[in-house]
Amino acid sequence: MGLFTKDIATLHDLFLHTLQDIYYAENQITKALPKMIEKATAPELKQGFETHLRETEGQIARLEQAFEVLGEKAKAVTCPAIDGIIKETNEVAGDIADKSVLDAALIASAQAVEHYEITRYGTLIAWAKQMGHDQVATLLQATLDEEKSTDEKLTTLAESKANQKADLATA
Repeated sequence: MGLFTKDIATLHDLFLHTLQDIYYAENQITKALPKMIEKATAPELKQGFETHLRETEGQIARLEQAFEVLGEKAKAVTCPAIDGIIKETNEVAGDIADKSVLDAALIASAQAVEHYEITRYGTLIAWAKQMGHDQVATLLQATLDEEKSTDEKLTTLAESKANQKADLATA
């Protein structure tokens, strides 16, 4: 039946499925970030990834709290989107020899992850509010704010340093 199971009949079902999807995604991100930290060469980028790893661990705890508030067991469902983004990151990072270009690629990949998360959390917040799950919406909003902040920091790092260094490396 396509992307979703036939068990999705209501907005609550869809909400729960999407919550399980982002729970899976956040857990996969905690596995991918140490590799990105290892590959990054710019100290600011390494530090940013380390900070985001700690934030992601907190985001997972918030998701577990959201499941608890809903009276559900924290459970993940496979998220092909995040798997694809992480796979692409690994492939691209493996193909780049120049460290300056690699850092620019890692930032772009991290932003692809952030943008995916931003769309998911935005949708989940809207649905939570629609269904009157205000406490869950508040938990998810805290995470969305962190994701947006991380995206802004990555943009600043890319535009102020990484992209310029990458451009010089290829000149």
